[in-house]
This record gives sequence, structure tokens and C-alpha cells, in this order.
Amino acid sequence: MLRTTARGLEILLEWAVILLMVILTVVVMVAVMFRISGNSLSWYDEVAAILLSWITYYGAALAALKRRHIGFDTVLLAIPMPWRMVALALAEIVVLGFFYLLATTGLEVLEVLEGERLVSLTWVPIQFTQSVIPVGAALFIVCELLSLPEYWTKTARGVSLEHAEIEEEVETEMQKAAVLAAEKGRTN
Repeated sequence: MLRTTARGLEILLEWAVILLMVILTVVVMVAVMFRISGNSLSWYDEVAAILLSWITYYGAALAALKRRHIGFDTVLLAIPMPWRMVALALAEIVVLGFFYLLATTGLEVLEVLEGERLVSLTWVPIQFTQSVIPVGAALFIVCELLSLPEYWTKTARGVSLEHAEIEEEVETEMQKAAVLAAEKGRTN
């Protein structure tokens, strides 16, 4: 059940980030075309900045779900058991606490921004654009918690997520090199 939920959320976040990236690309391309034609759009800077922040928050949640944020697996795994698990628990508490604080503060900010509108698009409420702060923080917490059991188990066994990823990439590159060498051998 936990893996199914994590996988569903992963797909949802991937598509959300992809969609936001496509929208941002289109907005920037349209703005460049208008600027070249001498008719600059007044709203594109504000909208592009908002889209970039949304990509950042939702992308960060996706990275948390996949445990792809910068980490120190080598340092963590060098700590002897059971202190390794204590260090992991403390790190998780700090991260979760920070994002809880961010989510609750973000909700307070939304209350302060009530009634405010974007400068260039006066029909868009700033509460909508800034809702990414508490929503993104809550998603980060959910993603962190969904990925924690597997990470906890691997850390307890001494398995590095960073090293596994590097080894996988090296293996893939070695296979590609072998295929290229075989093809080159056939053509000679």
C-alpha cells in the first residue's frame, strides 16, 4: 500500500512538474516573440517567476520522494550502529520540523495576503500564486515520510543510495561501451 501510494504520488508530481515546465517554456517563448516584435508583454516576468517557484517546490517534493536531495550517505554510513540510526532520526526530525514550520508560516502568509492581486494580472489572487509554499511544504513532508521506511532499512543495512546510483550509471555506461566496441569490431 505504501509503495502504491508513493508511486501514484511520484507519477502525479512528475506530470505536474513536466506540465509546469512546458507552460513556463511557452510563456517565455511567447514573451520573446512579442519583445522581438516590439510589443513586450507586461505580465510575463511575474508569471514566469511564479511558475519557476512552483517548479522548484513541486520538484523538491519529487526529489524528496526519490531521496535525491544532496546527502551525506558516506558520512552517515561511517557512523557505527546504533548511533547511525540516531543520527538519521535526528536529521529526519530536523527536516520534517523545518517543513512543518514552513507550511504553517506559509498558511499565515496566505492570510496576510488575502485580497491582494498580482500587479500585472489583477484578476489573479496572490493567495493562489503563493499557495505553493504551504502546499509544497506539506507535499515535501508527505514525500519524506513515504520514502523514510525504505531509506531507514537501507541505512540500517549499510546500503548507500548515492553509491547504488553511481554503480548503476557506471554499469549502464560499461554496457554501452561494450555494444559500441562490438559494433566497431564488426565493421573492421
